[in-house]
Amino acid sequence: MIRTLAVHDEHWPTAQVFTIARGAKTEAHVLVAEITQAGVTGRGEAVPYPRFGETVAGALATVARVRPAIEAGASRGDLQDLLTAGAARNALDCALWDLEAKLTGEPAWRAAGRTRLDPVKTCFTLSLDTPEAMAEAARAASRRPVLKLKIGGPDDLGRVEAVRAAAPKTRLVVDANEALSFETLKRLAPEFARLGVMLIEQPLPSGADHVLEGYDSPVPLCADESLRTRLDLAACARRYAYLNIKLDKTGGLTEALALAAEAKALGLEIMVGCMVATSLSMAPALILAQGAAFADLDGPLLLARDREPGLVYEGSLIHPPPAGLWGQA
Repeated sequence: MIRTLAVHDEHWPTAQVFTIARGAKTEAHVLVAEITQAGVTGRGEAVPYPRFGETVAGALATVARVRPAIEAGASRGDLQDLLTAGAARNALDCALWDLEAKLTGEPAWRAAGRTRLDPVKTCFTLSLDTPEAMAEAARAASRRPVLKLKIGGPDDLGRVEAVRAAAPKTRLVVDANEALSFETLKRLAPEFARLGVMLIEQPLPSGADHVLEGYDSPVPLCADESLRTRLDLAACARRYAYLNIKLDKTGGLTEALALAAEAKALGLEIMVGCMVATSLSMAPALILAQGAAFADLDGPLLLARDREPGLVYEGSLIHPPPAGLWGQA
């Protein structure tokens, strides 16, 4: 077997400045791995997670370190032992899924145990801004079925009230990205319930969320930064009703599928999330999103342009990947 690995980074400008509680970005800086064997190439895309100390340069170096093993024929199972969870492993894992699909002719969704791959409805994210600006954005997106609001400031209640007034029929999810205190959460949660918010994502810093054990929130809580792999599942199960699973956190589709299966066995609900990235990052996550309570896979909608071919978004409905993108011969 002759196999080669190529890896590089790409810059994809965002349509607008994208702001969350931790900061703002004007581009998606992604890592792309390409594994070629028998004349076909499998691709995977990932976004290093600054929240967990990752950088693109660091991820490139990590991939270079395991290049000999990958080129010698390492499998997805081998990869779980070679690397810890993170963007580097995600790019390689998704590239191996894509390569296997192209070599065998079996679509990745079928290899993952799915009987079919259905379209998925995604949340649409509103960047953190003033209540007035967020209301304007919500009004423009009011026909979308689910809006996800980034919060994390002194006027969070005003933000949610303004969005609700601008989009009275839309389902709302609120994402604090660890920006709230426990006292603030207890004050805001009843107000968010009054406004019809369906989910509060990662309200507290992950290192301080033990206080959520025993707290009966009037709006269900969802773990994001507190959850990376199955190692975090037991603690999250005591604190949250929902889990936001992202391939960049789990280190690929392989671990994400295992994590989702164990979470469902514990009675937890799943949100499938993403970083701001292109359709090549979203395509593997569509397999994970089958049957999930929420999908938040709007990354390409936040970019000035997407790669070609990309996923087809019909409003908030994401169609299965086209030939040439990912996961099929």
